[in-house]
Formats: sequence, structure tokens, C-alpha cells
Amino acid sequence: MAKAKIESFQPSEIELAELAKAIAHPARIKILSILTECNSCITGTIVDQLPLSQSTVSQHLAELKKAGLIIGEIDGPKTCYCLNSENVLKAKEAFSKLFSSICKCC
Repeated sequence: MAKAKIESFQPSEIELAELAKAIAHPARIKILSILTECNSCITGTIVDQLPLSQSTVSQHLAELKKAGLIIGEIDGPKTCYCLNSENVLKAKEAFSKLFSSICKCC
């Protein structure tokens, strides 16, 4: 989106759009689901649960980390990932707020 046009939107709208973009892939949804179920994971465990290569999973993890939805700690040759609870709760609240006043028009 052009910079001049993006300035026409509220910061909260831009932030929510960035979050939506970060989770806009089934693999990323699955990764978030895996991390929700187990509270922490190593990359190999996540890779074993997805029909994707290690490098592709790593790219998806990087996008989720960039968006602030997950955090990762290097533990020797492995990286342990978990949800960033604070940011996930903020995202949940933002999406809930967006859809809180939907009226049934049809």
C-alpha cells in the first residue's frame, strides 16, 4: 500500500491489518494451534506436524516472530518457540473488537 494512502488509516487499523497478514496462511494458523496446545515447542516438533520442509516452516516461524505473536529462544542447536501471550491476547481483543458490532443485514 502506498505510504500516502496508509497514513489515511488509524494506527490500530494498520496494526490489525499487519496481524491479519501475519496469520494469513494455513501453516501459520497450524503453528499457532500447535503452540497453543503445548506451550512450547522445538522447531523439529513443529516440522513433524506440518507437510512442509524445515526451511519453509522456519520462514513461517520467522513471520510469526516478526509480527510479535511468538517468541523463540536458542537452546543449543535447537530453537524453542512459544506464544507471546501478551501480544496474542492483544490480537484476540483487537479482532473481537472489530467484529463486536456486526449487524445482521441480510
